Amino acid sequence: MTYDSYRPPMAVILADGMNARLGPMTDSTAACMLSVGGSVILERMIRNCLSCGISRFVLVLGHRADDITQFVTKAFRGVRVTYVTNDRYRDSNTAHALSLAAAAIGSSEFIRIDANVVFDAKILRQFTDSDLPNALCIDRKSADGKMKVVADDQNHVRALGKSVDPETAQGVSIGIEKISAKTAPLLFAEIALMTENAANLNIDLEAAYGQLIEKGTDIYAFDVTGLNWTNIETTEDFDTANAIFRSPITTVSRGQQRALDEASEDGPGPT
Repeated sequence: MTYDSYRPPMAVILADGMNARLGPMTDSTAACMLSVGGSVILERMIRNCLSCGISRFVLVLGHRADDITQFVTKAFRGVRVTYVTNDRYRDSNTAHALSLAAAAIGSSEFIRIDANVVFDAKILRQFTDSDLPNALCIDRKSADGKMKVVADDQNHVRALGKSVDPETAQGVSIGIEKISAKTAPLLFAEIALMTENAANLNIDLEAAYGQLIEKGTDIYAFDVTGLNWTNIETTEDFDTANAIFRSPITTVSRGQQRALDEASEDGPGPT
């Protein structure tokens, strides 16, 4: 564990999409405002971040933006949140959405999170504690994900995206990534080149990552296999999330988690 040397990055949450595949569930609400296990998805996400010491947030909004802003302002009074609006959320994708947050991110290292991923706080804790400068969380056993990842023996990502052959993939990206302060300007420059033509606004962020890799930037695969997570894109995914996460979110501080981890490493006590 690296609790004492830990320096939390900024969290950038892309919550602009409509998630049309959820059908009527998102006609009058944003997908991240749906409740899983008694807690709103976005609330789970922000509380998980806070429990890891992350205290700065950038939210990219589009569909039902006012609803999200009002909820976060009320539920997380005093937390530092910057809101960025994607006016073209209907015809753009994750690369464009992230690029809109460039000014708010500035020169900070950041964790990028899809607003439709529900995850155990332990995933984020282990990920932020790692010293990998650029990385994405992958599950080596799950088939629940479109963004497949090919990595070598040193966990360097070699290819990623929807078109990757499942037979060659080592896992799937769960929608949580870390980008260093050094790499961020390179990433935003790459996105600018790729989306210079407005017709290309629907490019996935993973395509920009692929371009960085081709130009020599190291991006690593961080294994979270065995930990609880799910992406919610369909009603079936929503049912799965509620089956996995059955109770409301409770925030555990880093100090409390250290005690829990140390107790776990010591093994069971006397009975």
